[in-house]
Amino acid sequence: MRIDVFTLFPEWFEWFSGQHHVRNAIEHGAELRFFHYRETTPLTGGQVDDAPYGGGAGMVLRVDVVDAALRRAYEAEGASPRVILLTPGGRRLDDALARELVAEPHISLLSGRYEGVDERVRERLADDAVSIGPYVLSGGELAAMVVVDTVIRKLPGALGHADSAVEESFSEALEGAPEYPHYTRPAVYRGWKVPDVLLSGDHERVRRWRAEQARRRAR
Repeated sequence: MRIDVFTLFPEWFEWFSGQHHVRNAIEHGAELRFFHYRETTPLTGGQVDDAPYGGGAGMVLRVDVVDAALRRAYEAEGASPRVILLTPGGRRLDDALARELVAEPHISLLSGRYEGVDERVRERLADDAVSIGPYVLSGGELAAMVVVDTVIRKLPGALGHADSAVEESFSEALEGAPEYPHYTRPAVYRGWKVPDVLLSGDHERVRRWRAEQARRRAR
C-alpha cells in the first residue's frame, strides 16, 4: 500500500515516520511519501493561499495550488490514487472506514490550512472527504497522522503480534464495541484486585467475561 500526504509542513511527519509500527509497515512493503505544496505552487514567492471571495476572516488554500501538486506527483507516473480531503465536514473516521481505506492500493491525503481549501478541491479534485471528529484543528497535518496511523497499523507486519489489530476497540471481532478491560501484575495493588475470572485459567470463562464487558462499554 502507498500513502501520500500533501502538506505545508512535511517536517512535522519526521517523528511519526520513525515510530516502530510505521517502520515495520514500511519494511513489509508499505510506502509513505510527503509532498510540499510550496514546492509545486504555480504562484510566485511560494504563495499557496488567497483571500476568500465574498470576504471574511482568514485565507484559503487555492485550488490551482492543490491541482498543481497532484499533477506534479502523479501525471508522470500515471498513478490514480484515491484522493481524500481532510476536513471537519467529511465522513467521520471509524474502524469501518479504516478497513475500507486499507483495502486501497494507493491513497492520497490532502491537508488543508488557514480557513480551509477552495471548495473546488472537494468538488473536482478529491474522491472523498474525511473528518477525524467534530472539532477544528489549525491544519490537516494532525488529522493526516490520525488517518495514516489508523490505516497503517492494520497492514501486515506493522504490529508486533498479528492478532493485536484483530480484537480491539470497534473491530468486527468485538461487533463494533469498545475493547474490554485489561489487567496485569500485581494481582492486588493497594487493595484493588484483578477480577477473579482472569486468574481462573478458564479460557472460555475469560472469553465470555471479556465479551460481556465489551457489550457493557458499548451500552
